[in-house]
Amino acid sequence: MRVQQVDWVRIPAGLLRRGTPVDEVAVVARRYAHTGVPMQWYMKEAPRAEIHIPAFRIARTPVTVGQWALFAAATGRPVPQRPADHPVIGVAREAATAYCRWLGQWLGLAVRLPTEDEWERAARGDDGREFPWGEEYRTGLANLVDLGIGTTTPVGSFPEGASPFGVLDMAGNADEWTSTPYAPYPGAPAEVPSSEDWAFDRHITRGGAFCHDRDLARCARRHGAYEPDLEAIGVGFRLAAPAD
Repeated sequence: MRVQQVDWVRIPAGLLRRGTPVDEVAVVARRYAHTGVPMQWYMKEAPRAEIHIPAFRIARTPVTVGQWALFAAATGRPVPQRPADHPVIGVAREAATAYCRWLGQWLGLAVRLPTEDEWERAARGDDGREFPWGEEYRTGLANLVDLGIGTTTPVGSFPEGASPFGVLDMAGNADEWTSTPYAPYPGAPAEVPSSEDWAFDRHITRGGAFCHDRDLARCARRHGAYEPDLEAIGVGFRLAAPAD
């Protein structure tokens, strides 16, 4: 079977300015008050911490329907009725993990889902920027609800919205699984929940999908799959692997 090669981006080792300072959470909540998101949700981003992230590789774009179709044919899984160059969505985390294992066997590589910290490092780079492309939100740099498309677009359609490392679609189009279960950050405010028992899956997703508002496009925004209809909420995934 011919397996499509992955367009890997090597993310160098470096410091991640993870999360949001506690004293800035209220400002963030006010900035996005129009979305109806309560301040408690943003509290999950606190406190800000600088942590070292070892080098790794991450796929430039999310896994597409066409890439998923090869795996689906080999394992008897369904293929979404979407164009081949669109991100595959509606994928449970267990299925995404199975895809990583399957592809890794073909490539001879330890393919996996990125950790939450790796994902934020790839999106944010060396600084504490708000969005992958910079500090200010600009309609047209990502496929989010304000664009009015209402569905997925071909991966890589918004090159001006690239992260500092050239990773694409880190905001919008498809929400993305990470391998990290939800837990408060060390030193989190007391009101941050210790677990999210209401979530469909307890693992963190990142980036937001075509149906989401700009608050989910923020590099620091931690959320999850809170509804079982993963296609409706646009959950997909991208790949990670060791740096060398």
